[in-house]
Amino acid sequence: MLLNFLDALRTAGIPASIKEHLLLLEALDRDVIARRPEDFYYLARATYVKDEALLDRFDQVFARIFKGIMSDDGVDADIPEEWLRLVAEKFLSPEEMEKIKPLGDWDEIMKTLKERLEEQKDRHQGGNKWIGTGGTSPFGHGGYNPEGVRIGGQSRHKRAIKVWEKREFANLDNQKELGTRNIKVALRRLRRFAREGAAEELDLDATIRGTARQGWLDIRMRPERHNAVKLLLFLDVGGSMDPFITLCEELFSAATGEFKNMEFFYFHNCLYEGVWKDNRRRFSERTPTWDILHKYGHDYKVIFVGDAAMSPYEISHPGGSVEHMNEEAGAVWLQRVTHTYPATVWLNPTPEAHWTYSQSTRMIRDLLQDRMFPLTLSGIDAAIRELTRKR
Repeated sequence: MLLNFLDALRTAGIPASIKEHLLLLEALDRDVIARRPEDFYYLARATYVKDEALLDRFDQVFARIFKGIMSDDGVDADIPEEWLRLVAEKFLSPEEMEKIKPLGDWDEIMKTLKERLEEQKDRHQGGNKWIGTGGTSPFGHGGYNPEGVRIGGQSRHKRAIKVWEKREFANLDNQKELGTRNIKVALRRLRRFAREGAAEELDLDATIRGTARQGWLDIRMRPERHNAVKLLLFLDVGGSMDPFITLCEELFSAATGEFKNMEFFYFHNCLYEGVWKDNRRRFSERTPTWDILHKYGHDYKVIFVGDAAMSPYEISHPGGSVEHMNEEAGAVWLQRVTHTYPATVWLNPTPEAHWTYSQSTRMIRDLLQDRMFPLTLSGIDAAIRELTRKR
């Protein structure tokens, strides 16, 4: 089975060698880990994977080869299935929807949620007040309310201002093959952008020839062959970005191949006080945004990739994040980034014609001083011109 695992890793494009395979066998022989599937997973991953961008690919191979072996230690309680089943869903006419008034502003909604969590003792279905399913209450799922907090389930209306659940995101694959002609053309444009402003190095052969021909020292210089541009890439993942995974992977692959001085980080919906590099460990291994602002110089170019589709509260209010209680609003962090890095743009995979329908998109576009561009060939070209203009 372990040899099949090694072959599967190689087939998936993970450069696993015989030396690493023997190292894994030696570690198992010396009992360096407990005899549990989870410990073996982490040992194998640490042995074979040297590039964090390949972690998602490793997980896919591991799950396929060792299917049925891993346990579900993450479940802390046995929740009755009946509690989670949506018995009925509320379908309202447009006129009925108009009669349902929003609960109030952000503070009032969160205060009311806290009160009802303290008061509610039983499951509810189809109501207009308690936390439940299939009703018009602002708390729960499967029903309708103009503004509320979705707790579990999925939403037909996509109107929740906060989502109370833990969601799993996958890492983007930075070796994704480019699949369309437009993205390949964008790759060439990125290459041209990366080589602009490169420093010069001594051209030894031309200097020798010139000196021999002229009779005096004739120093010749040439542009350095390595990419001189330094890039910070922030990638929005999960939720409404799921339909754009392939497009983002193609862009990620292009950028990884073209920029030697590139650092990437993930975020969800809006930038806050922490970002991460591995989506499976985004709650335990975060990089403080302050550290990024202090570590990387002002000469870095910054590209955000995201659809900017979210509740406006996620941008404007502390505590507006759908995944944690952020102490400072997302707008504050975006302003800090644009102040530290004047060369900052936002690439949006959503068609530009739809941007005006989204309040959050307009807000982020304003925060970036109109430096939002569509994730298309012409949009990348315009973004590149903007980045090269900001020296």
